Amino acid sequence: MDTFADASPAEARQFIREGKWVRPTSGVSSGFTQANLVVLPKESAFEFLLFCHRNPKACPVLDVTEPGLFAPSAVAPDADLRTDIPKYRIYRNGVLEEERTDITDLWRDDMVGFLIGCSFTFEQALIRNDIPIRNIEEQCNVPMYITNRQCVRAGKFDGPLVVSMRPIQDKDVVRAVQVTSRFPSVHGSPVQIGSPHSIGIRDLDNPDFGDAVTVKEGEVPVFWACGVTPQAVAMNSKPKMVITHAPGHMFITDLKDEQFSVL
Repeated sequence: MDTFADASPAEARQFIREGKWVRPTSGVSSGFTQANLVVLPKESAFEFLLFCHRNPKACPVLDVTEPGLFAPSAVAPDADLRTDIPKYRIYRNGVLEEERTDITDLWRDDMVGFLIGCSFTFEQALIRNDIPIRNIEEQCNVPMYITNRQCVRAGKFDGPLVVSMRPIQDKDVVRAVQVTSRFPSVHGSPVQIGSPHSIGIRDLDNPDFGDAVTVKEGEVPVFWACGVTPQAVAMNSKPKMVITHAPGHMFITDLKDEQFSVL
């Protein structure tokens, strides 16, 4: 399995734990929901939960662990948040200090894990509607950009909205909006269509996170709120320590995408 598209979530997490998949997870375990990760000490957890509540488009919460527990009981009770993500990022005082594939030695009894909805969840729904996903076609990470839109502050947590971008053919834009609107728990409908400059994006070929993708003639750049937003917030707010997933390297849950679809 070159892409692990047909792997079950448990199989995919095992591959990841064993170091057999250290790449973005778009397309892995097709049909199962993926999630962004944020890990904070208990002392900061309430303020971050409030931040998510005030910014549900960017930070839709799927699960929150009890302090010290690393198994997310609501979405994957047999998983381990310390090892089951292909690549983690460690921010200290707002600075990205390192990336690694295992955070077991950093996990303390006061750590709280947040799993936040990911736009990878609605990619398969778009594909089923004959709307191709360019980052999957080009086998790279989805492009993500820091915008000029500010999130609603909660305590120490404050900063800009991050968006992901997918090129959509003109004729498919309305359908793409309709399809993704059915997934409000994983970012839902786009936040901007066709005008990157209006949200502070000057160059699509230079994303702040992820990889640039081809935008072909007759296509429109469409932007969705992104779960990498907490990383931009961490860099802006400078908490003592935040552990996140590396952009595009998600946690694969046991939940099916359609569980998050509303008619």
